This record gives sequence, C-alpha cells and structure tokens, in this order.
Amino acid sequence: MGRRTKQSPIGALATIPWPIGFLAGIIGFILVRYGIQWFLSLQGGMLAQAFGQQSSAVFAPLAWMLLGICWIAALASYLNARKRRRFLDTRTTLESLAAGGWRQFEQLVGEAFRRQGYTVEETGLGGPDGGIDLILRKDGRRTLVQCKQWKRQQVGVSVVREMAGLLAHHQAQAVKIVCIGTFTPDAEAFAREKPIELIGGEQLLAMIQSLKTVEDAPAPINQRTEPTLATPAHPAADAAPCPRCGGALVQRVNRSTGQRFLGCSNFPKCRGTGTAIT
Repeated sequence: MGRRTKQSPIGALATIPWPIGFLAGIIGFILVRYGIQWFLSLQGGMLAQAFGQQSSAVFAPLAWMLLGICWIAALASYLNARKRRRFLDTRTTLESLAAGGWRQFEQLVGEAFRRQGYTVEETGLGGPDGGIDLILRKDGRRTLVQCKQWKRQQVGVSVVREMAGLLAHHQAQAVKIVCIGTFTPDAEAFAREKPIELIGGEQLLAMIQSLKTVEDAPAPINQRTEPTLATPAHPAADAAPCPRCGGALVQRVNRSTGQRFLGCSNFPKCRGTGTAIT
C-alpha cells in the first residue's frame, strides 16, 4: 500500500470544493482582521486592551495573507475540477481510459462517481501498487474504492480479499474495485454475495458514456430551433400556402436533426410551417 504524500497548505486546501475555499478565505479574513481585535477589546486587563488597540497593524497582513492563500487554493480547485470534467468527457475507448498515469485514472474514476452524487475524498493512501484510492459518501454510506490501471492483466482474488478486509477497519459499508481490464473467475466468485462491486473496463466505459455533460446531450424537445433555408430556397411545388399568413412555403432544414420541412418564406416575421419532408 502506498504512503501518504505530504502536501503544502495550498495543495491541501485545493482538494476541497472551490466554493468552500472561497468562503473560508472571507470568513478567515474577517476573524483575523476584526475578530481578534474585538475579542481583546472585551477583556478587562490593561495589557489585553493595549494589545487590542495595536492588533490592527499586527493582524491585518496576516488576514490578507490568509485570504490570498484560500483564494489561490480555491482557484486551483476550480481548475482541477474543470480539468477532470474535460478529461472524463473525452474518454470514448478503453485505450483512452489507459491514457495518462495511475493518478489521472484515479481522478477519472472519482469524477465519474462525483457525477453520480457521491462526495469523493481522494485519500492519497493508494498508489500504483494499490490501496484505498477513494472514499465515497452518499446517503450515510461509506464506500472504499481501489483503482487498477491494469489493461493486460486480470485483477486477481488477492486484491479483492485485501479490500474486503479493510471494510471493518475503516467502518465502511461497501467496496468498489475499478479496473480497465477484467477480473479473474476466482475474484468474481469471492465478491459474489458480498458488499463488493467489481467494475471492469467495459462497465466503466459504459458508466462514463452515460454521464456525459449536458453539452453532449440532445437538445430538449421544447427547445426552439432556428430553421435555415434549404439550397436553393424556392417555393415548394404543389405546397399549400402558409397556414398563418398565406405566404408561400419553402423548403427548410432543422439544424439540430437535419430534418427537411416546409416553412414560411416570410420567416422570421412569420414562423408558420407545413408538413415534414421525407
């Protein structure tokens, strides 16, 4: 099992959601800049009152420093989150899942679970050799996740047994083991009827495809789409006049679906349409 790597204060703060880091900077600034001075002003001692009067010059630089650290960390958190979203949205094959190192694969898996409503903690207890890579929390349940970026090697039963043994120690309710390849029959048999989910490469890829961002999703049915003129734009033969204004109907095409239909030649003043063209 890998060792926990040391992080700088900014690096540690960058692991939390950026809105929390942003608000923490504001709250910390107010507490250090004004809270300490207010607290000292309430004390009865002469030394405390004298120090409170001079605290503005002492704590103001510290307050601004704390605000800067929190906001830099919040910016790093935001950029990292956007990078993970973009990386997940571009995964379309098993080969693309294997792109990058083991750490990037962990972040990919974490983003996939995050989009399913889980709170994801990147523990730093894993590594290229295995361990607890992620801790998921949802509906009061705690789930341990191990990520295996093995493409040409099946995950064996020993890995599954190791993770099963960590359930009670970490007071978790379930285990998920995610890999790019597959699992051995012994591993699948051991996980059966246990709170252990084995997610192979094909299943992971299907999960990612179902979690694509809104940009890749089809437009809502009630969304208005602007038609464009077909080429050439001339009145359709034997077509009835526009049901709204009586003008001529011309061939148009829906930009989203490519479907040809009859639309009023007075568009956009008139948005009357005829029947679709097959």
